[in-house]
Amino acid sequence: MKLTLVNYGAGNIKSIQFAFQRLGFEAVLTNNPEEIVASDKVIFPGVGEARNAMTKLKQSGLDQLIPTLKQPVLGICLGMQLMCNHTEEGNTPGLGIFDVNVKRFSNKVKVPQMGWNTISNLKSDLFKGIKEKEYMYLVHSYYAEQCDESIATSDYELEYASALENDNFFGVQFHPEKSSKAGEQILKNFLEL
Repeated sequence: MKLTLVNYGAGNIKSIQFAFQRLGFEAVLTNNPEEIVASDKVIFPGVGEARNAMTKLKQSGLDQLIPTLKQPVLGICLGMQLMCNHTEEGNTPGLGIFDVNVKRFSNKVKVPQMGWNTISNLKSDLFKGIKEKEYMYLVHSYYAEQCDESIATSDYELEYASALENDNFFGVQFHPEKSSKAGEQILKNFLEL
């Protein structure tokens, strides 16, 4: 299986590569459109700031390529947020893959949300073998609003979409690569989609 990690300068790549190595797969880091299109599965990672990340995607033309991909694509953290219509972070337009906007948590709660939180209302093969209220590791100040494409929710000040699905596109707000056995199971499920 050819597995690619979209390289656009967004951090946290190594821990994702190591997570797939533990599952027996080599994830190739690339921003080459031909390589991305030819792969069986695509991971769209992201740690960092939305506006800066979107600028880098535009410079390489990946903002045009990613929404046209036909194979399963998994956006992680900022990657998922950039797949939405718009994010309040830097007032940044997204890729429009998920029909939802990304908002900032209010100052009534500690921001960023950092650490373990549960996921509920699981509705996808991505969560095969994952039980309701399983704990996942999160670090984020912005969240995707509840919407029709939500396949998991978490609660922090309010209920928000912690995972999204639209056709061949999947997004998770949490970091499966840092979420112990359950996170590893989600990555394994993605490889089997």
